[in-house]
Amino acid sequence: MAHNLEHYFLDVISNREPGFQAGCLRKLLFVLSKVYGGIVQLRLFFYACGVFRKKTLGCLIISIGNITVGGTGKTPLVEMFARALTEGGRKVAVLSRGYKRKRKYAVWDIFKTGRWDEPPEVVSDGERIVMNSEDAGDEPYMLAKNLTGIAVVVGRNRVKSGSYAIEKFAADTLVLDDGFQYLPLDRRLNIVLVDATNPFGNGHLLPRGTLREPLRNLARADLFFITKAKDIPTGPIKERIREHNSTAEIVECYYEPRYLVNIVTGEKADLSYLEGKRAAVMTAIADPEGFEASIGRLGARVVAVSRYADHYRFSERDLDAVVASVEKKGDCIVTTEKDFVRLPPGRKYAMPIFYLRVEVKIISGARDFSDCVARLCNF
Repeated sequence: MAHNLEHYFLDVISNREPGFQAGCLRKLLFVLSKVYGGIVQLRLFFYACGVFRKKTLGCLIISIGNITVGGTGKTPLVEMFARALTEGGRKVAVLSRGYKRKRKYAVWDIFKTGRWDEPPEVVSDGERIVMNSEDAGDEPYMLAKNLTGIAVVVGRNRVKSGSYAIEKFAADTLVLDDGFQYLPLDRRLNIVLVDATNPFGNGHLLPRGTLREPLRNLARADLFFITKAKDIPTGPIKERIREHNSTAEIVECYYEPRYLVNIVTGEKADLSYLEGKRAAVMTAIADPEGFEASIGRLGARVVAVSRYADHYRFSERDLDAVVASVEKKGDCIVTTEKDFVRLPPGRKYAMPIFYLRVEVKIISGARDFSDCVARLCNF
């Protein structure tokens, strides 16, 4: 029910849903987007003039975020930056809000702890993962799984999370996952991701569109990554960015498939495994079409797709239903790594299920990226 409602809402704001009711809803959402935009700019003004104060914490702080809702591919970029900074000698901790995680700070927690605000929680200390994906959130858990020697901390208050990471893990570098709109914590570098396949949505702010802020706020960014840019002309996107930011460096990249991983055995399989296979694709991400197309480009024949709402947590019944629906016409099921961490563990199925491991591949601006990392490591 929830994912059907989300799909209907997306159809409305993208003008795919016809009819009088959808038209009226779009007009209402347009009015609400103007109110939302006013609040966003007022908040920025209060921080700019010092009514709201920013914290620095006395260490290197880097933000990686976007100006639209979902689908730009932040997690692989956060992973790449955190790993590059660690290799350059920095002691890195990743701070995340933990979007849609199950564990929340409730009223009874206040009585148990004597604290009114949610304390930071450790997903990984760099050596051990101490929370599951349901309690941590899928993105922080995925980062913890892939990053060795790098602490991952979740909490709504990232000022407190950052202080905790500095005290407990001796972090000298904090990477804010989805931090462009998190203004209470000042940063050395603002990195903004722009999806080449849908850079600025329909141009409207939430809730009429997918923009989190007006495009003029791109002026706050120091570095842009145009993601999913393979075989896509990026000239118009760069021109649009330059209308609002004439100085920031721009890097183009895409997410390169590396290998498949069997979700039951953990065994890796070469991408050539998919050649000629009848594959069913199962996703709960913001851009399922892009992932489905990538499976086809790897040589598979996509015979079925199962799409769920972004961040949907799969049950055993969901997975059993997908397997049953494609068992006779498919050879395997493929999902994303982000979806994998939300699958029920410890089950065997009638056909192999894989997740696709992808890594960032820079098309242009590699020198800008390496120079940026070098400057940060020498900070």
